[in-house]
Amino acid sequence: MIKTNFHTHTTFCDGKHSAEEMVLSAIEKGFTALGFSGHSQIKNSFWSMTEEKEIGYYKEINRLKDKYADKLEIFCGIEQDMVSPPFMFNYDYVIGSKHRIKFNGEYYGIDSNREDVKRYINEFFGGSFEKYAKNYYEDLVNVVEVTKADIIGHVDILTKYIEVDNIVLTDEYYEYAEKAVKQLTLAKKPFEINTGAIGRGYRTTPYPDKKLLKIIYENGGSIMINSDCHDKDKLDCGYDLAQSIAKEIGFNKRAIITKSGIKLIYL
Repeated sequence: MIKTNFHTHTTFCDGKHSAEEMVLSAIEKGFTALGFSGHSQIKNSFWSMTEEKEIGYYKEINRLKDKYADKLEIFCGIEQDMVSPPFMFNYDYVIGSKHRIKFNGEYYGIDSNREDVKRYINEFFGGSFEKYAKNYYEDLVNVVEVTKADIIGHVDILTKYIEVDNIVLTDEYYEYAEKAVKQLTLAKKPFEINTGAIGRGYRTTPYPDKKLLKIIYENGGSIMINSDCHDKDKLDCGYDLAQSIAKEIGFNKRAIITKSGIKLIYL
């Protein structure tokens, strides 16, 4: 497998390691390309970039592009959240993601604290994971338009904690998820197969799950394999599994970022 990753976080947001440490790890692991995707600015968020950090991030990634040009293709992207202000620079690419739900006019984070998520489901949705999912997916259908995404990030991130909390996904859940995913395939943007929750010990399988991947495949969608890496040692975490699942579903190609844009290569 040609190793690439275009969903990479550093100490400019909530990553564990510096951008240069990530680059050196990618080179050591035999990657051909590495794309950075700092979290876009979000008010009252400990894990996103501030305006000052976004300026520093853009400058540093472009410095590393030049420094390591003979060893690794480096791209400067951003993971743009649906609730963020417009990004500040002309990035190489944009991952469009949804990390928050809206309830009674307020926004609440859904992936950074497991106990908070359980509380939101109980307090806002009467303990119903299906009602929580309905709220999430009805907004997610707008992610490409709102974020100007080139890539659709972790489309079912709301299932991050289902394994540790023993939540079984029902037909009603898949009804909401399928409707959103089918609509998003019309945008003709790759969906990432995201192994990030495996690396952090919450899941044993990537996002999206096999049922949603099959819907993407059957509706002509494409995929990109990313590790959503916050730790230099996890850059290729779960890649063999992700590739195996993709082939099982029927995919024979995956998207990558190149200097001339997104292109498909064989798995």
